[in-house]
Amino acid sequence: MKDSNIQKLIFIYNADSGLKNSLIDSAHKILSPSTYDCNLCDITFGVFTENKIWKKFREETDLEMEFLHKNEYKTQYASKFGSKFTFPVILAQVNNDLQVFLGTDEMNDLENAESLMKIIQERAKA
Repeated sequence: MKDSNIQKLIFIYNADSGLKNSLIDSAHKILSPSTYDCNLCDITFGVFTENKIWKKFREETDLEMEFLHKNEYKTQYASKFGSKFTFPVILAQVNNDLQVFLGTDEMNDLENAESLMKIIQERAKA
């Protein structure tokens, strides 16, 4: 997949939006990190703030990026794409279609923000 074909990357967390969910997720990260279900959340955010290395990369890349919680994705894209994907996932919008850029299994194998940034750079030539 070439960068020129990618209109944007859509990052979808395996978490729902809202203050209550955010507080529950933060507590889960602290109390039982090994059972936390969103590796995308875990490697791009600490318990309370965005990972500094990830934030710098995100702000400096030329790629358009959109970040959604799974309930937001389902609201915005469900009519066209349904429940076609598992979460967390990164999708690439290419020619008004969505393709898996980085699937759930690969995402869950990543250990840190640096490994995520490397994959994005390699696959999108960012």
